[in-house]
Amino acid sequence: MTVEGTAERKTARGGSKRTTAKKATPTKKATQSGTRNSARPDEAEQDQLVQLLTPEGKRVEHPDYAIDLSPEELRGLYRDMVLTRRFDAEATTLQRQGELGLWASLLGQEAAQIGSGRALRDDDYVFPTYREHGVAWCRGVDPTNLLGMFRGVNNGGWDPNSNNFHLYTIVIGSQTLHATGYAMGVQKDGADSAVIAYFGDGASSQGDVAESFTFSAVYNAPVVFFCQNNQWAISEPTEKQTRVPLYQRARGFGFPGVRVDGNDVLACLAVTKAALDRARTGQGPMLVEAFTYRMGAHTTSDDPTRYRADEERLAWEAKDPILRLRKYLEAEGFVDDAYLAAIDEESETLGKRVRDAVRAMPDPDHMAIFENAYADGHALVDEERAQFAAYQASFADAEAAAEGN
Repeated sequence: MTVEGTAERKTARGGSKRTTAKKATPTKKATQSGTRNSARPDEAEQDQLVQLLTPEGKRVEHPDYAIDLSPEELRGLYRDMVLTRRFDAEATTLQRQGELGLWASLLGQEAAQIGSGRALRDDDYVFPTYREHGVAWCRGVDPTNLLGMFRGVNNGGWDPNSNNFHLYTIVIGSQTLHATGYAMGVQKDGADSAVIAYFGDGASSQGDVAESFTFSAVYNAPVVFFCQNNQWAISEPTEKQTRVPLYQRARGFGFPGVRVDGNDVLACLAVTKAALDRARTGQGPMLVEAFTYRMGAHTTSDDPTRYRADEERLAWEAKDPILRLRKYLEAEGFVDDAYLAAIDEESETLGKRVRDAVRAMPDPDHMAIFENAYADGHALVDEERAQFAAYQASFADAEAAAEGN
């Protein structure tokens, strides 16, 4: 199957017909012991973690969240995560080679993104940050389109309404306001679709997010707030941002929150589907905290070795989301060596396609930056356009003079 084959999984994107999810209410049954930065969560936090697949690849049940996927669907989730990780690795390499100005890696967060992304229906609308490459994949956005902005050749790269996937948002937390407003519009239109807003643990401290929580609760908006708590807001650990687990913040605004194992693709799928179904049926917003870990740097301009210990990273590598699903698939006999080799080959094909596409991207029109700044034009913009045109022409004049000599 090619990259474009993701379109063939339209049914999976709309929610598996065999997938069921019970009432979206946090449970108090213990499901896993985990780590939060270098420390273990306290017993109460541990009790709230929803998990369906252990780090060892063992399938477990949860009283409030059930899911039933076919072997084909499970293999599809594995393929999604492997190819997304390969694309992400290629983008990081391209930045190191000078082909991209910046890149924000999702390494380690594949389960949170693929699980939640595959819980969405086609008519749902997504508001991402700048790291949701896996969700973009689930929505059918060509991976090469994600790279234009980071190369500096466009301002986004895709039509948001073609895939119901908004453009990447660099301003921290502002997309939660956009999502809330859009959800209020969906509600007024009488549609039964839902909206999901992605943000990180650092963004949860922004005022925009608090305002989004207030508006969505008061207006009972059909929006799911999906927080990927990857433990670090650049160099600031979660402990320096909050005195309570992030999912508990929802309670103060009047709607439920739940913490899910963000490295468990099955749990992320089940919990997100339940939250979306809840929103669609008029029960209002919900906060999902995917408890995961950023394995790499915040962006390619960051050096995580300056602020966190290797032991912490190694502890989380043992919870790798792809490895745990692979262990489960192998144990159940759902995959064989030929299938795994085919996925690896497909991932290399994707890497090459992305690499070739980036290097073939044309440079943007230098004067396009002045277009559409004002509907009716502006004297100051005209002046700046003329100055910039003269500056650009000076390079051609210099080259012509050098050739003449």
